Amino acid sequence: MRLALNQRVAVLLHNELLGRHGKTGLSILRYSEAPIVAVIDREYAGKSLTELTGIKRDVPIVASVAAALEYQPQVLVIGIAPKGGVLPDDYWHELKNALSAGMSIVNGLHTPLASMPDLKALLKPGQVIWDVRKEPPNLDVASGLARNLACQRVLTVGTDMSVGKMSTSLELHWASRLRGLRSKFIATGQTGLMLEGDGVPLDAVRVDFAAGAVEQVVMRYGKNYDILHIEGQGSLLHPGSTATLPLIRGSQPTQMILVHRAGQTEVLNGVPIPPLSEVVKLYETVARAGGAFASVPVVGISLNTKDLDESQALDAVAKTETETGIPCTDPIRFGVDKLLNALMQG
Repeated sequence: MRLALNQRVAVLLHNELLGRHGKTGLSILRYSEAPIVAVIDREYAGKSLTELTGIKRDVPIVASVAAALEYQPQVLVIGIAPKGGVLPDDYWHELKNALSAGMSIVNGLHTPLASMPDLKALLKPGQVIWDVRKEPPNLDVASGLARNLACQRVLTVGTDMSVGKMSTSLELHWASRLRGLRSKFIATGQTGLMLEGDGVPLDAVRVDFAAGAVEQVVMRYGKNYDILHIEGQGSLLHPGSTATLPLIRGSQPTQMILVHRAGQTEVLNGVPIPPLSEVVKLYETVARAGGAFASVPVVGISLNTKDLDESQALDAVAKTETETGIPCTDPIRFGVDKLLNALMQG
């Protein structure tokens, strides 16, 4: 399943259009080919989406689902990804209003909605609730099979959660296709699945089968493509993250791209981000596992400079390259060619 390209979409983002938890909605706005007719955020209603976010999409911002009905949306996408994936209390009435108005709902949160009696009772023929985070069937434990594939397998890894791993993988995927490569984006999170339609919602998979779920989807596509761009999740630095190691083991990457938010110094209060050169060593060491697996170099750094002006961003990119000796850019701001060149040379 994926967002239908012929259905009009409204994105629910109350109080998170410019917040840290709005990445799902912002990514849908930036990357989805579906017609998006409204953004719902009471805090920024009436303002310009492009001026606020830099996303070049002419979509009105309205204060409620009721206000969005003027634009005849058919699907409501829950655009937030809060800590723990729990739906905020003040979102419930908006979901009920959407269902009552005949809309379907796309839900990427951990809270399952399709089985809730009070929501099911509002469904009419043709309406659906798509809970994206569902464990795939027929999983098994991983066995390292992906290391035998001939294709390049590029995994984005991060210094923290929500720093831009999916965006980096998508930008690399599209740039690869423009160069004539048979490229496939492997979605591993709820937003990627909404955009791509297949993949694995990794944080919905039982931990024993997580690497196996990644291996399964990589093996499904690896023989038919030149390069797989595998969406990263979490961070080895974050004490609450469990997704990164299964991604490394399941995909058996040939190369990694490290993603970092410029200026961020801590993962959590009291948990520092080491110098990036040390983070590079960490990921390369874990990927190699003391020689059990092949060496996997970090060949590029994707720097999220959203909080900097352009001059500061250029300085941050140059400083990162000097400190690490690794090609660096902000793919959203400056394009992804530098990273793709590094991948092709690797």
